[in-house]
Amino acid sequence: MTPSLCRRCVSLGAKVLIQKSAGLTAGFTDAEYRAAGATLVTDAAKLWRAADLILKVKEPLPAEYDLLREGQTIFTYLHLAAGPKLAKVLLEKRILGIAYETVEGADGQFPLLKPMSQIAGRLSIQIGAYFLQSQHGGSGVLLGGIPGTMPGHVVVVGAGNSGAHAVQMAVGMGARVTVLDLDTRKLEALDTEYRGRVVTLMSNPANLESEVADADLLIGAVLIPAAKAPIVVSAKTVARMRPGSVIVDIAIDQGGCIESIRPTSHQNPVYEQHGVIHYAVPNMPALVGRTSTLGLTQATEPYVAMLVSKGVERALAEHQGLARGVNTENGKITYGAVAKALGFS
Repeated sequence: MTPSLCRRCVSLGAKVLIQKSAGLTAGFTDAEYRAAGATLVTDAAKLWRAADLILKVKEPLPAEYDLLREGQTIFTYLHLAAGPKLAKVLLEKRILGIAYETVEGADGQFPLLKPMSQIAGRLSIQIGAYFLQSQHGGSGVLLGGIPGTMPGHVVVVGAGNSGAHAVQMAVGMGARVTVLDLDTRKLEALDTEYRGRVVTLMSNPANLESEVADADLLIGAVLIPAAKAPIVVSAKTVARMRPGSVIVDIAIDQGGCIESIRPTSHQNPVYEQHGVIHYAVPNMPALVGRTSTLGLTQATEPYVAMLVSKGVERALAEHQGLARGVNTENGKITYGAVAKALGFS
């Protein structure tokens, strides 16, 4: 929550509790929140227990499970398909869980997933370029090359929001770029936008094997909203990549789309397997907290204002797209793809 959104919620009659120092990494001071009408709370546990509606970015972490209380509403990224333990807690505590990633706009798109996908896509190229450097164990390839040398080869699997923004950044850095997807419309759009500057290929086993083996940087960007990400690149294919190549799997929040991937952390972001550097940090946008906060809250603000002004029950009844965000309610999984991923259907 930005101070601006805080001020709006207060003007609508809400009492807003902000954990002390919560905004600092996004560049917002406690003084700004006080000026916006918020009450600063030092003890996070007291905040959780007092609040009817919890706003977060990251899904509740294990250390926060005991802070949830029955009847609460939580509005955040939940990613339950890859989090069965969290799902169990939400069901046991009968939490109304509204997931950012499944809220739908009038056009059938996912407006709260979009900004974070865009940021993760752009970051993936920056991160990949960094770990390609020799001092990090990378192959020493400069993505843009220089005159007389071959530019680095970036292979992007998935041409959705995150994949398209990864392509944009890679092209901007002067890399050779190949993007694979099952949707010919997405490939046609990228081909038109870049006028042949990007190689577009159907995502099939033969194309994946040949392109991944030649990649200096592989971006996994296959995402099915709310569902577990499908594995599209096998460990056997990864083993054929050149030593010092880099993989960044943006889909790790939903389990990852590369067979050899496992979640890492901001403190220990990479590991090596088959001689290839793997980066799979959930919540990549936390690296750019200010941009991420501003981008996300401009998308969430209309929904937060609706929940505050109308109350949760009425807001969900009147807004079908917001209601599609409900993943857990009254001890049940209510979103089909999540239920299927967790074995409830």
